[in-house]
Amino acid sequence: MQGRYLVNLNKNIQVIDTDAVVIGSGIAGLYTAYSLCEQFDKITLVTKQHLKESNTNYAQGGIAAAISESDSPELHQQDTVYAGAGLCNEEAVAVLVNEGPDRIQELIDLGAKFDRTETGLALAKEGAHSCRRILRAQGDATGAEIVRALLNVVSKNSKIDKLDYHFAIDVITEGNTCKGVLLQNDVGEQFFYRTSIVVLASGGMGQLFRYTTNPDIATGDGVAMAYRAGALITSLEFYQFHPTVLSYPGAPRFLISEAVRGEGAVLRNIHGERFMLDKHEMAELAPRDVVSRSIVEEMDKTKATYVFLDITHEKPETLQERFPTIYQKCLQYGLDISSDWIPVAPAAHYAMGGVRTNEWGETEVKGLFACGEVACTQVHGANRLASNSLSEALVYGKRIANTAFAYVATNSAIPYQLPYLLHKPVSRLQYINERRLRLQKVMLRYVGLRRNKEGLESALEEFKKYSPMEGYAYSELSEYEFMNMLTCATLLTHSALAREESRGAHYRTDFPQTDSDWHRTISIHKERGVIVSANTI
Repeated sequence: MQGRYLVNLNKNIQVIDTDAVVIGSGIAGLYTAYSLCEQFDKITLVTKQHLKESNTNYAQGGIAAAISESDSPELHQQDTVYAGAGLCNEEAVAVLVNEGPDRIQELIDLGAKFDRTETGLALAKEGAHSCRRILRAQGDATGAEIVRALLNVVSKNSKIDKLDYHFAIDVITEGNTCKGVLLQNDVGEQFFYRTSIVVLASGGMGQLFRYTTNPDIATGDGVAMAYRAGALITSLEFYQFHPTVLSYPGAPRFLISEAVRGEGAVLRNIHGERFMLDKHEMAELAPRDVVSRSIVEEMDKTKATYVFLDITHEKPETLQERFPTIYQKCLQYGLDISSDWIPVAPAAHYAMGGVRTNEWGETEVKGLFACGEVACTQVHGANRLASNSLSEALVYGKRIANTAFAYVATNSAIPYQLPYLLHKPVSRLQYINERRLRLQKVMLRYVGLRRNKEGLESALEEFKKYSPMEGYAYSELSEYEFMNMLTCATLLTHSALAREESRGAHYRTDFPQTDSDWHRTISIHKERGVIVSANTI
């Protein structure tokens, strides 16, 4: 695996002091930066593209919380644990479901405008939820509305220094303590932001796979940085594929929200036959891993590359009001969802695993925190319950803000200088786009929805071919991204190979049953290797 840093360190790099650095501008990054301002005076918010670009901005379905009279935190916890296939940390889930309603109310107070009915907030139902508890905005543009509201308050806050088009190369540590982060701007200048608090909120790693709902920026940077810094990486084998992603010639892979099935859409094979009734008692509203694998099985059976999602029973005006983004996107490519079945197939969507944290967002590296998709709070277990991710980001972002201040108050700040680390020869990574595409195809083929020992070992052999690259120092964003993707792909594949059972989003054709002996958690550490431990529920 890779060495400690992707670049050579130099004492001549400009040093900038700040109270805290937050990496990422999705819901986790924006809300955590805002929350840190309650007790810190100078927050640096970093994102590698413009501030609006994040997984959150593309989130359609909504945000889950037990706020209706017919719901309760206990019921929300029950649904979360059921979807998580036995590997949720119930203490972490309890934090989510009990604190989530207050965090969402705060989001509303900050200006987020969720859809309403005559009686109050409009609530939708999604897969594996036992009742309606999903808040939505503009029908199917919930993430964009949340980003709009948070960006509005963040942009007006003078305590937050916004750095867009800056790439976080590495977390800088001394021993097991965070000392800051090395950044590079879009013209190649590097800066050492010296701080006791670094929050990873950098999102997911969907770009590891050939087909994904994630934007181009989702290259697993935070997980790779944390791994190199000495943090524990947990449960990476559990990668969720969204069951219904537009699969149509000439159209991009575009997510068709689970809320469409929540409103009564059914899945049909290419012969028009509905097939989910025979797969699960909840049919189209079964957990995502069940629906995704069922779709793939049906595609294999019918020798097709897609199935159909049918919501033609609804009136056109209803669909235009409830799903305006989806309606217009499909119409752009000649599909009228009020009269046409939508061709869909699964695509990589969300990482349940990531940088291991405790219930306060702390990692094993002192002063390094993680929040959002990059983190593994163990809330999601082996399979995320739909729409829990946005509320998780709020809940744990607030907890990080509270803990960070306490950490600084009890840890004296000693001025730290970057050492000279000039041992790596400088190089340029050739054929970067071809290498990236090859990695994505290997991941899709061998480490996708269905896995086995032979395929996983083949993937690891392929990744070993890139090992000579790890001995060099690089300078371009595309090079950093590829090396981070290589790290994450290797870690994920090792985790999938270690778990010799099928559970939640992890399915092994050579171990197709869930095994009670594997009621355990798999983690990987840079020095300690693969660690299998008893689950903590």
